[in-house]
Amino acid sequence: MFLQKLSLTTLLYFTLLLIIRVDSTQLPFSCDSSDPSTENYPFCKTTLPISQRVRDLVSRLTLDEKIPQLVNSAPPIPRLGIPGYEWWSEALHGVANAGRGIRFNGTIKGATSFPQVILTAASFDSYMWYRIGEAIGIEARALYNAGQATGMTFWAPNINIFRDPRWGRGQETPGEDPLVTGKYAVSYVRGVQGDTFEGGKIKGHLLASACCKHFTAYDLDRWMGTTRYKFDARVTAQDLADTYQPPFESCVKQGRVSGIMCAYNRVNGVPSCADYNLLTKTARRQWGFHGYITSDCDAVSIIYDDQGYAKSPEDAVVDVLEAGMDLNCGSYLQKHTESAVKQKKLPESEIDRALHNLFSIRMRLGLFNGNPSEQPFGNIGTDHVCSPAHQVLALQAAEDGIVLLKNSDKRLPLPKSKSMSLAVIGPNANSAFTLIGNYAGPACNSITILQALQNYVKNTIYDPGCDTVGCSSASIDKAVGIAKEADHVVMIMGLDQTQEREDFDRVDLVLPGKQQELITCVAKAAKKPVILVILCGGPVDISFAKYDPNIASILWAGYPGEAGGIALAEIIFGDHNPGGRLPMTWYPCDYVKVAMTDMRMRPEPNSGYPGRTYRFYKGHKVFEFGYGLSYSKYSYKFKHVTANKLYLNESSSTKMVENGHTVNYKSVSDLDTEFCENKKFSVTVGVENDGEMDGKHPVLLFVKPEKNENGRPTIQLVGFQSVILKAEEKGEIEFEVSPCEVFSRATENGLMVMEEGTHLLVVGDEEYPFSIVI
Repeated sequence: MFLQKLSLTTLLYFTLLLIIRVDSTQLPFSCDSSDPSTENYPFCKTTLPISQRVRDLVSRLTLDEKIPQLVNSAPPIPRLGIPGYEWWSEALHGVANAGRGIRFNGTIKGATSFPQVILTAASFDSYMWYRIGEAIGIEARALYNAGQATGMTFWAPNINIFRDPRWGRGQETPGEDPLVTGKYAVSYVRGVQGDTFEGGKIKGHLLASACCKHFTAYDLDRWMGTTRYKFDARVTAQDLADTYQPPFESCVKQGRVSGIMCAYNRVNGVPSCADYNLLTKTARRQWGFHGYITSDCDAVSIIYDDQGYAKSPEDAVVDVLEAGMDLNCGSYLQKHTESAVKQKKLPESEIDRALHNLFSIRMRLGLFNGNPSEQPFGNIGTDHVCSPAHQVLALQAAEDGIVLLKNSDKRLPLPKSKSMSLAVIGPNANSAFTLIGNYAGPACNSITILQALQNYVKNTIYDPGCDTVGCSSASIDKAVGIAKEADHVVMIMGLDQTQEREDFDRVDLVLPGKQQELITCVAKAAKKPVILVILCGGPVDISFAKYDPNIASILWAGYPGEAGGIALAEIIFGDHNPGGRLPMTWYPCDYVKVAMTDMRMRPEPNSGYPGRTYRFYKGHKVFEFGYGLSYSKYSYKFKHVTANKLYLNESSSTKMVENGHTVNYKSVSDLDTEFCENKKFSVTVGVENDGEMDGKHPVLLFVKPEKNENGRPTIQLVGFQSVILKAEEKGEIEFEVSPCEVFSRATENGLMVMEEGTHLLVVGDEEYPFSIVI
């Protein structure tokens, strides 16, 4: 782990933390050993397998007791001593009160608010992601133990691909790359659920329950009259196979997630929550999912009310339960399931199946094992919430995620001088709320970017420059006057939740209102080239700033969480060396000509369709995926590769014609697991810090085909690791490469195949050839 000296600002920040303790609180749980009747219930016997216990419990319920358990606010069952349970809680980047299961109205007033996910992803540090998940799981359990939670099921992470830069919820995701998104899902889920980083520790019991959402191909909320409630995402089998589905497959197979949320939208005509092929055949049977599947909130009602897919409310109930969904966020199943049974459209066995999955999760959480305070997680107290360790982690996550996009003439870091003056201008400079992003609860503590900068420079003058982030009105003359007098100018601009959020997609990719005019005028008037900080989740076309000589440096800070102000100040003044790299492409503003409803990933030159994400888009980029500068310079060299060819058996290969080309290929599904495991090889990359500052640097390993044919990605990320190097120090990173994964591609019908030809492993400007021979 990268340890660094904490700045004075950091130490001052931590002194503001309040360590909180509460007296023991009576918690809602079943199977109270002090109640003699529980001895007669096999579902209370912890020595029995959970499947047997659940079977016993469900068999004791009447239909009237069963049906209300199918919705998120499950009522108590008093005659069996079972308390109510709230399934809907949120923990996207910290335990939040955005759902109904968490309350901050007790002794615990807040929880650690980590950076919004898109910025955390920019660290390309999967162990960091795991530690954040682990901290969230611990704080969630502490809230339950303190009596401030009525549920331990958290509907996160959001692992949809950030396909279109206008998407208001792109900020919630790890970005546009399937590998990064899948690894984020696995790391976060393992942390939240109490597994180890490597996985495999959990044998049943959960610290908390995570839920991968939104299954599947969901990445449009509200754009130009099209809403997520009615949108029918037309997705090719090829794009499903290599873009939209892989993160969910990783979440299930490697992360062993205990929950999945099906999405509002339809996919190829079928509502996600009513898709048997998706929920049962793919998730449960093909991937081996063992958990519960919930709808997004009111996603069942829209199947009849909005989409017209079902002919009646009862048919909608039948559709989702027979597809494999278990829980309805909303009240639709509570209202219409009984009539579906009475009309003989729905067998009661489908309700029992769903309840088996639901009560299994509650048992895995330890809520049917007697008093939780006497269970393995019962010692997690309130001092685990907002702990100093979690605050340090929130700061490190922000520091490691912030991306340096421009630094002309090494303008940053700024000097530390007691006599200097600083002008801080911009509508995002003095807002702690903006730093947090969406799906957040009250933070333990936070300071604004302005306050953090003032801790470095006492002679700081501030002006917001705009009336709001929307900047319909700008006080340009006043801001220019302030800039003229200051030794240095830092501008804090960008977006906030009024510009991008759930149910609100953008219609353009430029800064709002008069922000660009304000930036340009201030930069022209300032004594020295200015520093520009952009807060945003989705990318913004800031080409004007990229090429303006009066703007020396640009930092992208996403929504950096409660410690984000400190992280930015430390980077600006050189107490931290930035190393983040963009997890998404920053497109030019004319990309909005592409319809957001077009789900195709691959370009179509004949129609002028440019494709999406760095893997397929071939047009101009403002900043490309993986881009990020540092106060140091790093160089790479392939040191050792243990293989350069892979031979496949010609007798079992197949020829096909695709896009006018004859292709000789081998289906990956025909290669047994042992073969793929034995053919793994290692790639050792030498890394050198050629600069004057110590730093943490993510190394990205890509692969690209020598000939880009048959819908292959132009280039694709296949591995990433971080290395910590002192100034002028050398180090090595070893990647394990699986040819069956790295060199395979999806055919037009969604089959993963390996075909003969040469591929290039790429790191920086270095390339290494690898051949597939049939």
